[in-house]
Amino acid sequence: MDRIEKLCVEKGMRMTEQRRVIARVVSTSHDHPDVEELHRRAAAIDPGISIATVYRTVRLFEEAGILERHDFRDGRSRYEEMPERHHDHLIDMKSGQVIEFVDAEIERLQHEIARRLGYKLVDHRLELYGVPLDEKAAGKKAV
Repeated sequence: MDRIEKLCVEKGMRMTEQRRVIARVVSTSHDHPDVEELHRRAAAIDPGISIATVYRTVRLFEEAGILERHDFRDGRSRYEEMPERHHDHLIDMKSGQVIEFVDAEIERLQHEIARRLGYKLVDHRLELYGVPLDEKAAGKKAV
């Protein structure tokens, strides 16, 4: 049983075989797929899975705090397993690739800005949009 399946069971969700397939597909995704891509991957395992089932399951997982939804300005909601540790995203506007990164200085600045404005930062989401400076720079992963 993968991590998402375990979380579903812990939250008391009824796990049908189709939900298990969708949970496994999400768990093994190393990108940020949209519902159509999740459906394509799940249907390759179980051709009986409808896109409506994927939509309902993704919504259920999101409402339960198992999946996180992102809207990266391409008109499609994309999903990832709720991260264990915070990270931000850089979206390559040419290829659509989503690069996850963590930067201690950005994190510090966000807390400092909130403090200066009289707030304690409790959550945030940072999405950077860019194009490669050159082809060699494209796809480099920051950590």
